[in-house]
Amino acid sequence: MATMLRTGAHALLPSDPETRALAGELYESVAEAPIVSPHGHVPAAWLASDAPFRDPADLLVVHDHYVTRLLYANGIPLESLGQGGAAADPREIWRVTASNWHLFAGTASGYWMTETLRTVFGIDAPLSAATADSTYDTIAAALATPDFQPRALLSRFGIGFLATTDDPCDDLADHATIAAATDVDARVVPTYRPDKYMEPAAADFPERVAALLDAAGVAGEGFQSYLEAHRVRRAHFAAHGATATDHGVDVPFTADLSPARAEELFARAMRGEIDADDAVVLRGHILTRMAEMSVDDGLVMMLHPGVRRNHHTATYERFGPDTGHDIPLRTEYTDNLRPLLERFGTAEGFHLVLFTVDETVFSREIAPLAGFYPAVYAGAPWWFLDAPDAIDRYRAAVTETAGFYKTAGFIDDTRAFLSIPVRHDTARRRDAAFIARLVSEGRIDHGTAMRVIADVTTTMPTKVWKL
Repeated sequence: MATMLRTGAHALLPSDPETRALAGELYESVAEAPIVSPHGHVPAAWLASDAPFRDPADLLVVHDHYVTRLLYANGIPLESLGQGGAAADPREIWRVTASNWHLFAGTASGYWMTETLRTVFGIDAPLSAATADSTYDTIAAALATPDFQPRALLSRFGIGFLATTDDPCDDLADHATIAAATDVDARVVPTYRPDKYMEPAAADFPERVAALLDAAGVAGEGFQSYLEAHRVRRAHFAAHGATATDHGVDVPFTADLSPARAEELFARAMRGEIDADDAVVLRGHILTRMAEMSVDDGLVMMLHPGVRRNHHTATYERFGPDTGHDIPLRTEYTDNLRPLLERFGTAEGFHLVLFTVDETVFSREIAPLAGFYPAVYAGAPWWFLDAPDAIDRYRAAVTETAGFYKTAGFIDDTRAFLSIPVRHDTARRRDAAFIARLVSEGRIDHGTAMRVIADVTTTMPTKVWKL
């Protein structure tokens, strides 16, 4: 397998020479380790078809809402960035992005794009209006060659494990194609993402449930049939290699209802008669039942809460979801998760990985929960927090309470396929810097530091995600 692409020698390492030298040693010990990517959004169809990428703008800008949202925030219309299916010349999209690249100074997106261009395409010239056309031509020429097709890049990037995110009703034919491919060395698996089948207040909830029952081949209309459909589809995903489920709720509320109460609320939801409060309770009960299924079938359970999706209604109606206006919320875990953890927090073999975009939760709730419950692991900084300084804050917030060994490894959580190596390299460098500081302060010894950097890079994700 090819090795992971490398950024500059001292990038993201401490400025103090002594600590930097130690951090460099720690980093070098894991720099070439295969990438374990247990949560992301690279479409399986890309690897199944192995078709060449369309153009530089479509690959690097149009589908990366980290990029498009900041351009829009600075007055650039989403139509001009190809959002919502708007017709836009890809070269013009690239010119607009390059001409405004100064807007990304100091951002994680700016670093990822700059390092992606350098490590993947050999482009060292900073993006600007003056370099827009030359960089576009360099990337376009590369994308026309076999070395830049999806499967070739998967190998070149040193990706050993890649999880996609998939609808429960997906037949997973693309994953079957990938698994049968002789030129794919990485393990590529689906992830069960049932969010839109778990919203009792949604107007289309009855239709969603009917589709789930049909895909599972389960008869009946009640709550138990609904749960059985999930069990059947989860088994289908596991048969295709899935190791995890993912739940992107806004509030991580859980409940543990009696069977009769659950049936009553579910029946009301199916008639479109459930009120908002009872819908929250039913969804919380469904989430608890999902944990129970994970205890039974062994799939790791991820919670990605605390984001208000599609914050601006007019933008959502015009351009659709994932167009940059998902905004973080305050998150509460301690009371919200208690019903679930009372039942399954100590269950043997159950792994529950908690993520947040509310940094206050790391030290106040997630680390203490992970520091007691065997099932709970602290998820990596995610979405708005998967940036160098935020990674440092995460390690500082979590380590003193839960240690390194109740964390779950880095996730790239991205559709931006070409940025995966840079994102993982960023995490390895910042982890090396954090651990080196602990050594320099006499808080851990050198041998322990070498073990910890290896374990947080490879051993822990392998364990937590049951690889």
